[in-house]
Amino acid sequence: MTVINSIITSQTTTAAATTPKTSVVFDANLLQHESNIPPQFIWPDHEKPSPNPKELHVPLIDLGGFLSGDPAASLRASDLVGKACRKHGFFLVVNHGVDSALISDAHRYMDHFFEQPLHQKQKAQRKLGEHCGYASSFTGRFSSKLPWKETLSFEYSPENSSSRIVEDYFNRTLGEDFSHLGKVYEEYSSSMSKLSLGIMELLAMSLGVKRSHFKDFFQGNESIMRLNYYPPCKKPDQALGTGPHCDPTSLTILHQDTVGGLQVFVDNEWRSITPNVNAFVVNIGDTFMALSNGRYKSCLHRAVVNRTSTRKSLAFFLCPKKDKVVSPPQELVDSNNPRIYPDFSWPNLLEFTQKHYRADMNTLNTFSEWIIKQQQQQQQKTSEAVM
Repeated sequence: MTVINSIITSQTTTAAATTPKTSVVFDANLLQHESNIPPQFIWPDHEKPSPNPKELHVPLIDLGGFLSGDPAASLRASDLVGKACRKHGFFLVVNHGVDSALISDAHRYMDHFFEQPLHQKQKAQRKLGEHCGYASSFTGRFSSKLPWKETLSFEYSPENSSSRIVEDYFNRTLGEDFSHLGKVYEEYSSSMSKLSLGIMELLAMSLGVKRSHFKDFFQGNESIMRLNYYPPCKKPDQALGTGPHCDPTSLTILHQDTVGGLQVFVDNEWRSITPNVNAFVVNIGDTFMALSNGRYKSCLHRAVVNRTSTRKSLAFFLCPKKDKVVSPPQELVDSNNPRIYPDFSWPNLLEFTQKHYRADMNTLNTFSEWIIKQQQQQQQKTSEAVM
C-alpha cells in the first residue's frame, strides 16, 4: 500500500513559517540542462514517482447529446458523472463543443510567454500571498519539495463589467506585444466557463437536486485560468511537476498536450492518465465536495516530469463569486447525511491556501477545523464583551 503524508501537518501554519530559509531561483532555461538538480526539488522517497504506473481507465463522457438537449443522453451522462465522482472525482468529456482551433492556439501561445528569458517573465511576477501572476516553481514561498514547473495564472469572470478582464491583464502586465495572447485566453476562458456551467447541470442531476441549482450558483463566477509549463528534468525519478494535492477550487477543467504526466491516486496507488487531445479532463475540487456535503470526492492528483520533453496543460478552475456562501442544498442534508463542513466563502478558503497552508489532500478538513476554531474564538470574545 502506498502511503501519502501531508505536506504540512500544522493546521495553522503561518505565511512567515513558509518563507524559505535559503532561496533558489528556478530558471527553466538553465535548470532543464542540469544533471544534478537542486535539493529543494528532490522529493522524499515515499513521494517520488514510481516507474511504469498502471493506466487508469476513466469514464469517457460524450456531451454531444446533453448539449443538444437530448433527455435520455443527458441522463446517461449524469449517471456516469455521478459514478465517477463518488469513486474518485475524475472523468473525461468529449464532444464538448469547444473549438479545436482555439484549444490548439491556447497551447501554442504558451510558448510565446514561457520561452522568454526569466527577467521578462518576471514582469508578471506573482506576489507572495496572491494567486495570480507568474510563478517559477514556488521558490518565493516554500523551501522544500518544490514543483518542477512554471505557471501563469489570471482571473476570469463572465460578468459584463469584466468583459475584457483577461485582455486587460495581459496588456497591463506584459504590454501590447502580448495583446494577442490576451484575446486568445479571454476566448478560451469564456469557453471553459460555459462548459463548466453545463457540467454543473450534470452534477446537479446526478445528485438529485434541481438541475439549475449549481449552474445558478456559479453564474457570474470569478474563476482562475492557469497555464502550466513543465520543462524537461534530468532527474525525473527524483522530482515532481506538481506534488500530491486536491484542488481547493470547485471544478477543474484541464486540457493536456500529448506529453503524459498526469496521475490520479485511486485504490491506494498512483495511476496514469493517457493524454487525449479530443477530451477535457474534469475533476472535483474541495469547494464542490463541500457543496455536495461530501457525497462527491475531491480528486487527489499530481504531475510527473520527464527527461526530454516539455509538457504543457491548460487548467480552468471554476470558483464562485466572492460573496457566495458555500453551503450544500437542503436535499443533500438529512438525519442520515448530516452537515460535514461549515459554511464558508471561497475567498476565505483561497486565503487559507495562499497564506496559511500548502494545499494537499487534507486541505478541506483542516480548513473546516480552522474555521470552526475561528468561530468559537469569536463567540468567546462576544460573550466576554457582553459580560
